[in-house]
Amino acid sequence: MIQFYGQISGNVEVHPIGRILLAGVILFALAWLWSLWTSFSLLREASQVSLESLESFTTGQVKLAEPQIILALGTLPDWKKTGDVIARTFEFKDFSAAMDFTNAVAALAEQAQHHPDIDVRWNKVTLALSTHDAGGLTEKDFALARQCDALALR
Repeated sequence: MIQFYGQISGNVEVHPIGRILLAGVILFALAWLWSLWTSFSLLREASQVSLESLESFTTGQVKLAEPQIILALGTLPDWKKTGDVIARTFEFKDFSAAMDFTNAVAALAEQAQHHPDIDVRWNKVTLALSTHDAGGLTEKDFALARQCDALALR
């Protein structure tokens, strides 16, 4: 019996599949930690954007030039420009969540005196932003887009 236990606890070489499994577990753990870090970074950034003052809404009445629009769209990858409008479709788990988001956007837009076109289709909400008084896109549109992105993360 002692010889049997000696064989078990002795120096036994690990099978290559065991090494592969260990490497897989380590890589999975690293990927999970990386995604966790990225998620917290995005949430932290979104909370900073949501604290953006409403002053930018009242000063953004000058139509932006095309290079300025391209730069601003670079910070909003999910928004697409069509003519003088930027738009994005948000998707939610159900109609109730879509309406909660729509009402939050409505409250924010009312405070900012900037009212987007809103299209609700069951669990999808499409926002279209443009400043009609300025005849195109202004900083006001991009500020509201950032705020809507932050609302969608909540």
